[in-house]
Amino acid sequence: MKLSRVGIDLAKNVYQLHGVDRSGKTIWKRRLKRHQWFKVLLDKTEPGCVIGMEACASAHHWGRELQSRGYTVRLIPPQLVKPYVKSNKNDAKDAEAICEAMSRPNMRFVTVKNVEQQDIQATHRIRAEFITQRTAKGNQIRGLVAEYGLVAPKHLSSLRVAIPCWLEDAENGLTADFRSLLHGVWDDLLALDDRVGEMDKLIKRLAENHEECVRLQQLRGVGPMISTAMIATVGDARQYHKSRQMAAAIGITPKQHSSGDRDRLLGISKRGDVYLRTLMIHGARAVVARAEHKDDRLSRWLTGIATKRHPNVAAVALANKTARMAWTMLRNETDYDPDFAIR
Repeated sequence: MKLSRVGIDLAKNVYQLHGVDRSGKTIWKRRLKRHQWFKVLLDKTEPGCVIGMEACASAHHWGRELQSRGYTVRLIPPQLVKPYVKSNKNDAKDAEAICEAMSRPNMRFVTVKNVEQQDIQATHRIRAEFITQRTAKGNQIRGLVAEYGLVAPKHLSSLRVAIPCWLEDAENGLTADFRSLLHGVWDDLLALDDRVGEMDKLIKRLAENHEECVRLQQLRGVGPMISTAMIATVGDARQYHKSRQMAAAIGITPKQHSSGDRDRLLGISKRGDVYLRTLMIHGARAVVARAEHKDDRLSRWLTGIATKRHPNVAAVALANKTARMAWTMLRNETDYDPDFAIR
């Protein structure tokens, strides 16, 4: 019988496949090695068959490979597959759950990223890891010098200035062995600074050469960092039917706990991409801090919120509005219009 849908549980070396016909009856189950599964799937199915996978490691790569051969690919967030896992969890049950979840008419899917998006995303991920390592290195230095009675400054910029002063001060109680160690970790900190700077230059160059990134930077509080991160995460804005859906996917819309006639809105959901949401809120904070010195409609709107509520609430509100305006600009390929910023 002809396969209509195939659910695939991806892994490092072993792939579980579960296929059903048009009526939803299971007609094919296979457990295959990495070097076998793709060829077997191509031999068993025909182009046009719907292939479903969890949106996890390697899913976008295999999604592109399958799409290039005429298949329809559905990537599903893992948390949306979980309710369809029957009884105990194993690879066969996971593949069956994926096959079942992809058949639901209201299921939400993840768009397959292209290679350009993944290049930009990789750049951001590497930069974020360097920043994490740099922060850890700074904290390590603070902890080490504290054991010698030295109080390290809070900010990295001040710490960079303090370290050479400590090394040159012969009366601060540091031993020769520890001075050598401190010089080594200082070199590590400077090396991480250089790597972060290289990533910043690369991201700036990517933003300058990408038409949609240039368009997004017309928005207040959006620069090369946010514009490239948004392209890497969102890609084609047409995957969202409304601007609110894109804002919700980023996690900057209110959670709901409503019942009956009582509508109760809570804080933002914090779902979706944590990295992009963090960047957008930081960018919005910079706009809020300068809004009181400006007299345009958006600044007056922000100042009104910051006066009645906390400035962080105004920043999140602006990030939400920025995401919605970005959806319109990406979907319709239009430029930013200040007259339509407040509606």
